[in-house]
Amino acid sequence: MDYAHPEYLMSAEALKAALQAENPRLRIYDCSVAIKLTGDGFNAESGEPAWRRASIPGSGFMDLVSAFSDSLSPLGFTLPSAEALQEAYQQIGIGSNSQVVLYSATHVMWATRAWWMLHSCGHQQISVLDGGIEAWRKAGGKLTAGENQYPCGDFEVNLDESMWADQQQVLEAIGDETVCTVNALPSAIHTGAAASPYGRNGHIAGSINVEYDSLLRDGCFRNADDILAAIAASGLLKSPRTITYCGGGISATVDAFALKLVGRTDVQVYDGSLSEWAREEGLPMEVE
Repeated sequence: MDYAHPEYLMSAEALKAALQAENPRLRIYDCSVAIKLTGDGFNAESGEPAWRRASIPGSGFMDLVSAFSDSLSPLGFTLPSAEALQEAYQQIGIGSNSQVVLYSATHVMWATRAWWMLHSCGHQQISVLDGGIEAWRKAGGKLTAGENQYPCGDFEVNLDESMWADQQQVLEAIGDETVCTVNALPSAIHTGAAASPYGRNGHIAGSINVEYDSLLRDGCFRNADDILAAIAASGLLKSPRTITYCGGGISATVDAFALKLVGRTDVQVYDGSLSEWAREEGLPMEVE
């Protein structure tokens, strides 16, 4: 079967055609973040320097580390306020009628995070470049030095808070058969076999595991049948509502985006994820 929402993805060939057509509404953004391992965890660094060295022609940069994260939050990559988001989107050139294409030069999770944020703000014309910059290269797409700055846009944010879950909603979902809470992290972290970089080992009590990379093949999203088979095998389809989480609300958006692709509607991302949950000792966690 086909995706329920094929418009949420764009192939490299389709993007090449859109650039050749010189569509004035087209807005392309590199959303990359680089993860650097440290002795006690990892640091997230903006992908802007890499974008300046090599980027898809005409693209701008969407900085998820700074402009599109709440700088006052103790957690990384927390969703900013609607007012801050509107200012940031307008500043980088997004208008109400823009055709937005988001890509990553690292993992696609950064593009799906950017998609989930912008979609939750009410923008309807957004696609993720399937396979990111690697797919662009394989399709023969050229790369240039990133220096583009679009004129300011007029997009007005109308934040749909129902696309985001908070700690209390996740707590209330435990034991609720109408809600399936899904951990997108690797299996070894979910089970507790591997040490968690987010604090306590294991997963949120009652949650199941659909590892984000299991929904991808060679950096691209699997076809609709494969995605449905993967989520059905996990038991996810038994509940009408889904909450996805991970370490910090990033890879969780891969699962959430895939669910939207195949037509699931009641999907939320737990923005705080384990970075928030695991550090509060009273919140229930499990190991297997």
